[in-house]
Amino acid sequence: MRAILAQCTLACLLSLVDHTAMATDVATPPTQAVHTGERLTYDISWLNVLAGTAVMEVQPDGAGSRARLVTTAQSRPAISKFFPVDNRVESEFDLSAQLPQHMVFRRREGKNKEDIEYTFHHREGTVTAVRHGTTETLPIPAGTQDLISCLYYVRNQLPMKPGASLMLNVYHDKKNRQVQVHVENIETVEGVWGKAETAQVVVIMPFKGLFINKGDIRVWFTTDERRIPVRMKAKVIIGSIVADLVDGFSAKTSP
Repeated sequence: MRAILAQCTLACLLSLVDHTAMATDVATPPTQAVHTGERLTYDISWLNVLAGTAVMEVQPDGAGSRARLVTTAQSRPAISKFFPVDNRVESEFDLSAQLPQHMVFRRREGKNKEDIEYTFHHREGTVTAVRHGTTETLPIPAGTQDLISCLYYVRNQLPMKPGASLMLNVYHDKKNRQVQVHVENIETVEGVWGKAETAQVVVIMPFKGLFINKGDIRVWFTTDERRIPVRMKAKVIIGSIVADLVDGFSAKTSP
């Protein structure tokens, strides 16, 4: 199973100025769509076969202005026999500044095993990266997001109307990568949780996410104040990976 969740899917996105992304829409975006206590569970399918499960959580992280974004993705036993996946990303996210502070990525995909750690120093415009036993401090643009925080940033900032767009910078794999996000159209999506009006958002991904993706990602966000990603889809080497929300749609969260 080779795909991305997202991340920003649910990953992730963009070039920021003074910590504010540029949106090509005059509508005011939601001030805070993401709250602690949220837990979203997804079934991941590949070629219409249930291949794995992903869980995205927003956990409290001590101070009220911070949250811990935790995303896990695991393959089912039948898939694990030939391509096991057991990924975990934790990102400390400042809800007020809408910026990541520290991220740990425990990546386990097939024979690929590695741990990556980033500490962001936004005032200094740098990030300290620890990977393969090597520590480096590298420059980053203002407002840089990480692999998973970008999805939550977009939920909070992108107006869910056709034509709206964002560009932001995502730091990943020793590089600053511009990611473009734009709303294509509005459509009704149905799942085990019922029906909802959603904005289909295209994420132009220039890097690999929680799985190995081959191209852009589409994310369907609800157009209500929660901006819940109910579906994510990414092209892979053969076919596409689809993540469909199966639990957490009606769960209460803390403001």
